[in-house]
Amino acid sequence: MGNSSGESVGKPAEAPATDNSKPATQDAVDKPTTAVQGRPEREAKPGDYFRVFTYATKWDIVLMVAAGLASIGGGITMPLMNIVFGRLISDFNNFATPNAQTPDEFMSQVSQMALYMFGLFIARFGFNYINKFCFRLIGIRMSAAIRLHYLRALFSQTVHVLDSMPSGTAASTITSTANTLQIGISEKLGVFLEFLSTIVGATIIAFIYSWSLTLVTASVILFIMLVLSILLPFTIKAQEKMSKAEAKGTSVATEAFGTIRMIASCGAETRMSQRYAEWAKKAKQAAQLSSPLISAQFGLVFFGLYGAFALCFWFGMKSHVEGRVSGIGPIFIVLMSVMLMVISLERISTPLIAVSKAMVAAAEFFAVIDAPKPNMGTLKEPDVSADQDIVFEDVHFAYPSRPSKKVMDGLNLRIRANLKTAIVGPSGSGKSTIVGLIEGWYTLQTQYVIEKAVEKDKEKKQKEKKKKKKGKKEESGGDDGDDDDEDVTAPLDNEDVGPPVELKGSISTCGKQLSEIDIKWWRSQIGLVQQEPFLFNDTIFNNVAAGLIGTQWENETDEVKRQLVKEACAQSFADEFIDRLPDGYDTQVGDSGAKLSGGQRQRIAIARSIIKKPKILILDEATSAIDVRGERIVQAALERASQGRTTITIAHRLSTIKDADRICVLQNGRVVEEGTHDSLLANEEGAYYGLVHAQKLSLGEDTGEELEHEEDLGAILAREKSAAKSVAESAKEEVKWKDKNIINGFGKLLYEQRRRFALYVVALIGAAGAGSSVPIQAYLFSQVITVFQEQDPLALFEGATFWSKMWAILAAGVGISYFITSLSSTTMEGHVVAAYKQEYFESTLFQPTSYFDKDENSTGQLTARLSSDPQALKELLGVNIMMMVVAIFALIGALVISFAYGWKLALVALCVTMPIGITTSYFRVRYELQFNAMNDAVFQESSKFAAESIGAFRTVSALVMEDSICDRYQRLLDWHVMTAFKKAQWTTVIFAFADSAPLGCHALIFWYGGRLLMSGEYDVAAFIVTYFAVTQGAESAGTWLSLGPNAAQASAAANRILRARDTRIKDTISASEQILDTEGGIEIELKDIHFKYPTRDVSIFKGLNIKIEKGQFAALVGASGSGKTSIISLLERFYDVSKGQILFNGKDISQINIYEYRKLLSLVAQEPSLFHGTIRENILLGVDPAQVTEEQLHQCCRDANIHDFIVSLPDGYNTNIGSRGVSLSGGQKQRLSIARALIRDPRVLLLDEATSSLDSESEKLVQAAFERVSKGRTTVAVAHRLATIQGADIIYVLGEGKVLEKGTHTELLKQKGVYWHMCHNQALDR
Repeated sequence: MGNSSGESVGKPAEAPATDNSKPATQDAVDKPTTAVQGRPEREAKPGDYFRVFTYATKWDIVLMVAAGLASIGGGITMPLMNIVFGRLISDFNNFATPNAQTPDEFMSQVSQMALYMFGLFIARFGFNYINKFCFRLIGIRMSAAIRLHYLRALFSQTVHVLDSMPSGTAASTITSTANTLQIGISEKLGVFLEFLSTIVGATIIAFIYSWSLTLVTASVILFIMLVLSILLPFTIKAQEKMSKAEAKGTSVATEAFGTIRMIASCGAETRMSQRYAEWAKKAKQAAQLSSPLISAQFGLVFFGLYGAFALCFWFGMKSHVEGRVSGIGPIFIVLMSVMLMVISLERISTPLIAVSKAMVAAAEFFAVIDAPKPNMGTLKEPDVSADQDIVFEDVHFAYPSRPSKKVMDGLNLRIRANLKTAIVGPSGSGKSTIVGLIEGWYTLQTQYVIEKAVEKDKEKKQKEKKKKKKGKKEESGGDDGDDDDEDVTAPLDNEDVGPPVELKGSISTCGKQLSEIDIKWWRSQIGLVQQEPFLFNDTIFNNVAAGLIGTQWENETDEVKRQLVKEACAQSFADEFIDRLPDGYDTQVGDSGAKLSGGQRQRIAIARSIIKKPKILILDEATSAIDVRGERIVQAALERASQGRTTITIAHRLSTIKDADRICVLQNGRVVEEGTHDSLLANEEGAYYGLVHAQKLSLGEDTGEELEHEEDLGAILAREKSAAKSVAESAKEEVKWKDKNIINGFGKLLYEQRRRFALYVVALIGAAGAGSSVPIQAYLFSQVITVFQEQDPLALFEGATFWSKMWAILAAGVGISYFITSLSSTTMEGHVVAAYKQEYFESTLFQPTSYFDKDENSTGQLTARLSSDPQALKELLGVNIMMMVVAIFALIGALVISFAYGWKLALVALCVTMPIGITTSYFRVRYELQFNAMNDAVFQESSKFAAESIGAFRTVSALVMEDSICDRYQRLLDWHVMTAFKKAQWTTVIFAFADSAPLGCHALIFWYGGRLLMSGEYDVAAFIVTYFAVTQGAESAGTWLSLGPNAAQASAAANRILRARDTRIKDTISASEQILDTEGGIEIELKDIHFKYPTRDVSIFKGLNIKIEKGQFAALVGASGSGKTSIISLLERFYDVSKGQILFNGKDISQINIYEYRKLLSLVAQEPSLFHGTIRENILLGVDPAQVTEEQLHQCCRDANIHDFIVSLPDGYNTNIGSRGVSLSGGQKQRLSIARALIRDPRVLLLDEATSSLDSESEKLVQAAFERVSKGRTTVAVAHRLATIQGADIIYVLGEGKVLEKGTHTELLKQKGVYWHMCHNQALDR
């Protein structure tokens, strides 16, 4: 493989590998995992940031130019304002000296300057509108572009590259990381350019009026720049460390939200919460490292700001005395220009930090985008054909995650064209690997692994080398995986176990290697039906029509496509239940098809696979997860679909492949037997005979009586009831929780932080000191200006020296105050984010199960909200809240001193500025709330879609849907851009006016102040004090205004966090209500049960009655959708019954503490749920590890037939299995799940298709284990494979929401009813 661009940015890894514990090809493990050699990383560089702009279109470039010029123009208005301001001050001061102008001349000059100032207000308003509107649009457009490019890059990779990424990373990158990038390339960039132009403009003007004074002041600016250049790199590194910790926390959250039922059944909410808390703590620690750095920036910048006043004023006055500067005007212009430069330098640090964060975010994107692209091949029809034999010759293969473990060991296999070939064998023998190789998910060529970040710091490299050497020497068992630098994506086995497997052999068709064939064309010729079919959260029609992508019918009209969909569904027997749905083919199937039963999902998947009339049909355990009746239907559909095409069937359930033209038996990556069912069965010493014997089902004494299966199929179709988990979208129940407004919501959260009282007190003291600088500097300015009225040069110089010292003292005080405030508030900020992230995660885990059934609470959306909501809170519970307090102190001080010195001018100023400020603030917050609500909703929708698509990578690639998915994602983003454009063009008017309005207000204040001076009511000192106090106070009040966007985002975030807290499960029932006499199991009785799922109107049970005696092994069988799994869900209390009672030893379970109750149960689900971590941690998930001995652990694993495999691994029980156990086969994962259930020593053992993913040999061993461990406890088993429950004490046959039959296996066979039919359908020896 190679980079399609011709530039290799990846590094060839050693031969790719994993052991024969290859995960089954199922979308349960499609999500990005951690089982490959490392997560893609790269060092953040400025080039990454600038590279983002290469995604700009011509329209984007036009917007950028307009926005950039407008930013520069808006920035220049403020230095020009200083010229007008300096002339006005000169006129005011001259008027106060003898031989001044006449009042009329003075007023004429003042009016003219005020008019100039009003003109600057108009110009700034126009520039700000263009600036903010264009940059907002640029940010959204560019963010959408890079999100889309990122998704395309992901889909252009092979499976092993996707597997190298921790779960949740892609979702986090495409949401929160993209948001960070968007901020850094849009409005913050505009602010940066605006302040930069202000600095340049102010510098030019200052040099024009006094180059010497400017040079002296420039030393202070250089000091501030030096401080920033030293501190910013360290700040960026701290931010990177925090981002990595947050990403790992996101991986934990993604795993937890995706397997919430298993976590609840194990009572592992607290354990998972603790795991998440570890990463939240590490993120907090990284934030704490950056806190003093950020605080030092604040303090030193403000010290430089006020220090510049002192230095500039002292040297300017000295220059005036020496005759180098004439009058107060030029000095004040330079002074105000320098002040503007320093203020701009201080404010420019915020967008610089945003830009630095955007740089790190860009590196995350380009780490994936720059990954080497695989060779996609070029050959297609007519050069090759898909209706020829597929030949495996001497294939040696290993997975990238397990380079020294052979999966294929010299495999030789010919798959005959247009015939049915079945591949069987024990778990891990390489069956599903054949599917992966045929689909092109893996190849026999050298694989590439994305490079990890290369540190430039040589010393750090040496430290890491030492750490690796040390790690090889030490035992890995004691490692808890918490080290920040730990490679959480390490392969299951150590690389030094043995040499990498040499990839060799060939896979060919038509005499051409598969690697030479155009991969998308090849996949379009294949129809794949997997064990666990993945359906997109869309309509049935769109899901089936997805199979037409890449075919001649892809661009047909909807009418033609609908006809093809109906034909395919009829062929797969899906039409019979679709037609009964209220919305028919337009029915939404839910997240991953959750609103349909397993059999219904499978039939839709079959329809999707055969609609394109593929030449090759691959069935990978297509019926293993379906009940007997469902299997009969699906098997008939598969037999019909396989006619006239090459069919490859992977099967554990051997009854499904009896009619295959050729059966190949695999062991250890080789074909050990092949032939027909009858010929292989004739060899009693053969491997196939052993597999069949393991699945043998007793049919009682009267086995000679034949059953007419074809008639049964029609009867089954007639009897089957729709088992869709939701046939119609029921009206959503309104949440009985009223959103709090900003004041109540934040007031509550702020009050909850009272335990950090000491930090608040310190921060308040600092804020008081910083806020008091406003009235003090107003007074100092008045004294500086009035000194110029002195005619004696010595008195003038002495006055200048004195007031310069006062400015220096103020500079030191302000610097210290801001440092204290920032240090306290950023420290508090870290605590706030960590605390509420942890609480939010925990509250979400403890939500009722029905909460996770809602579309808006999918795994992707929950993970995205967990990342973004606490960050939004940080904006108003950290530094920003303290800046608001500083503004309050400043405003109060400004009002007091302004009214004390000039109440008339203060009153007029307040009557003008306050209404404008309040009005603009109201509309700004209002529109910002609406804009962010829309923004959040759209990004959540696109995030959910992207996360779902990435999670179904194998399905997407098999259906050649990469381009289709990206096109749909692009349409979502385009819609967002268009909607944002319409909204921004109005909201930006408010923003622009609010920012430029002070200039208009200044014009009015000067004009009115001039009249007061002309009338003799005010002197210059009174005017200056009042003017500066009012304007500075108004600017401080504007701080509230600037927090509008943050308040909008944080208010919604606060409501979601508070809602999650208030709606979490709160079991108020006394824990003293306990079930007694649990030895030997528990008596279970379901009395008159009525039940329907909260998200739908269809009733599952209407008066169901079941009684299971203490210690019995009870089995639940029946058609798909008959309610078997619903009973398990009710027993686990995932849902409450609508009517009736469930009794444990005669006690209503609803009256028992739910967490104490669940300690009595263990659940082994159909789909095994494992988590990132060691084997030991996974098995002990539902118990206190301190209470379990090593022998108990080993015995449970022996009972589950997994102990020998575990101890064969280099690290044994301390082996890291990767996210969701991706390094294990389906059978191995299931046996670990069984061990996890047994270790809890439950009184009730719930088995929901617990052996469906096991091969025959493993199933027989595990079944024997169940029979052993079921003694002394009550066991309830849901089963499709009837051979696994024929030894049950009682079997309940469910159908139509009630019990159709009950009895033992023998008793039910004698009745020759529903159960008897089911048994005959599964018989292998007939």
